[in-house]
Amino acid sequence: MTDTAATFITKSTIKASDTKHRDKINFNISKYNAVVPAGKLQFTDVMMARERAKNAKWRAIETLDQQLENFERLFTKRGGKVIWAETGDQALQEVAKICKDKSCKTVVKSKSMVTEEIHLNKFFEKQGIESVETDLGEYIQQLDGEAPYHIVTPAMHKNKEDVAKLFTDKLGTPPNLTPEQLTMVARQTLRKKFVQAEVGITGANFIIADIGGIAITENEGNARLSCAFPKTHIVIVGIEKVIPSLTDLALFWPLLATYGTGQKVTVYNTIVNGPKQPAETDGPEDMYVILLDNGRTNLLKNPKTREALYCIRCGACLNACPVYKNIGGHAYGATYSGPIGSIITPHLNYMDEYKHLSNASSLCGNCTEVCAVKINLHELLLENRHEAVDAGMAPLTEKIAWKAWKIASLNRKMMNMGNGKLKNSIVNKLFKGWTAHRTELNFSQKTFNQLWEERKWYK
Repeated sequence: MTDTAATFITKSTIKASDTKHRDKINFNISKYNAVVPAGKLQFTDVMMARERAKNAKWRAIETLDQQLENFERLFTKRGGKVIWAETGDQALQEVAKICKDKSCKTVVKSKSMVTEEIHLNKFFEKQGIESVETDLGEYIQQLDGEAPYHIVTPAMHKNKEDVAKLFTDKLGTPPNLTPEQLTMVARQTLRKKFVQAEVGITGANFIIADIGGIAITENEGNARLSCAFPKTHIVIVGIEKVIPSLTDLALFWPLLATYGTGQKVTVYNTIVNGPKQPAETDGPEDMYVILLDNGRTNLLKNPKTREALYCIRCGACLNACPVYKNIGGHAYGATYSGPIGSIITPHLNYMDEYKHLSNASSLCGNCTEVCAVKINLHELLLENRHEAVDAGMAPLTEKIAWKAWKIASLNRKMMNMGNGKLKNSIVNKLFKGWTAHRTELNFSQKTFNQLWEERKWYK
């Protein structure tokens, strides 16, 4: 077992028995579940909308090279600069070059999971550059020294009392402030940073190929401020975020809003297709888009796992997953948690180190049922397991156990041998890895075959 797997088991075991943690998560997810049905009412046929979105992403991923090259051509035509980064380290070095060139001391960041993926804030800390998260949830997590807990709602595991205590400890505010007052404190602090920052960094929800632009979806306006106030705007985005056409946004924006937060549409939806033009009064003087691979082509080269690249990061699968709701986001030990995280993380990092995540699932299929773009998530979890076994990553004890099970299950005499008590004793004592985190297996006293023969039902 790898250290990553051992840490996952330890953290998940602790969180699964933490009732306070579970109450907070269930409370926040219950609010999400209450509003999503209302958001779906905007679609005449929500299943058809999801199917069309999946088809649009299929077209985009199947022609990914063409779509990205088309984006680059049109974006650079308006004065933007495109940088291709094969790894996270390459992306970090490119950001460092830009910041050095701009004599940057302060960076403002809007919410971006891909910057979490490459650990951008830690990198800036080593460079002596102040990096400030401007999304309220991300700001809370940054103050607390934690990574985001959820793809969409980074501080989902905290209640208002937790946030009030954190602000008191870190910002010296009175301990009895209301959520509205806490929000105003954060706003006053962050607004100063927008003016000070030399560089603004955002992610992108979509790369729009046919206009050479990027689309950003948010509810607070901090991404717009990160784009507009600093003189330099850097976008770091995964190559899979591409969509073929501007007209596709009419489908993707409502789907992302409904499945992400239960809204019909998010508060701020922005399209940026280059730096400030000669006739424009605001916007950055320089704009860079860093197109990040960082393992995404590992998913792309396999026709089966390629479907995972359709994901629009709405977080619906996390909210639906019984495992996530019990162990929380941090137990996964990866940037992306829940079902989609369990699928993509072994390919973005190392299969051997993260293959255990694909087993952190009940395979109930609820993730597939709620996916905004109808990704067959539970089947992809099985595909990861299959890949790991094919690559010889299963431990020796597991190989022996399944070999023995196969021999026994294909031999009727062996299956009928002994009573249920004997089988229980052998299996539960021999396969301790199973019973360590599950209830013991309980075999019937007689097999169905034995009962069939005794009662002669077929005669």
